[in-house]
Amino acid sequence: MCSVTTFTPYQEPLRTTLLRTITIALIVGLFLALRWGGLARWPLATLLALWPSLGGHFVELFFLNHLRQRLPTARPCQIGARLAVWFIGGALLGLCMSLTALAIIGVQTPPWRAWWLAGLAFIGIELVVHLFLQFRRCPSFYNGRG
Repeated sequence: MCSVTTFTPYQEPLRTTLLRTITIALIVGLFLALRWGGLARWPLATLLALWPSLGGHFVELFFLNHLRQRLPTARPCQIGARLAVWFIGGALLGLCMSLTALAIIGVQTPPWRAWWLAGLAFIGIELVVHLFLQFRRCPSFYNGRG
């Protein structure tokens, strides 16, 4: 029988969260705008980049503060659940990005198969972010503490 343990909820001041996620969105938005044809597209690109940066923060909070403590503590179970949450969250964030672009500038949404690509891309982004946390000796996906 697997045991269930209590994890310390992750908490961070809202100001810190917003500063980090908006900065990421601004930088990614600038990069995208330059690739899409100029600085005039920076606000839209930044808005779209907020979905994975700020939305991704809330996907991670959902796992850390709500789902993790309800799962068995076995490492394979925790890893599988986290990857599933990242995949589903990434797919939903990709859908939100697409609907935002459609609402603002009328860009047609990609075909249905693109949602699973967004999920896989989000997993890749999270793995890279957690690798940096691991290098800094912070709690991360890799050491099982975060």
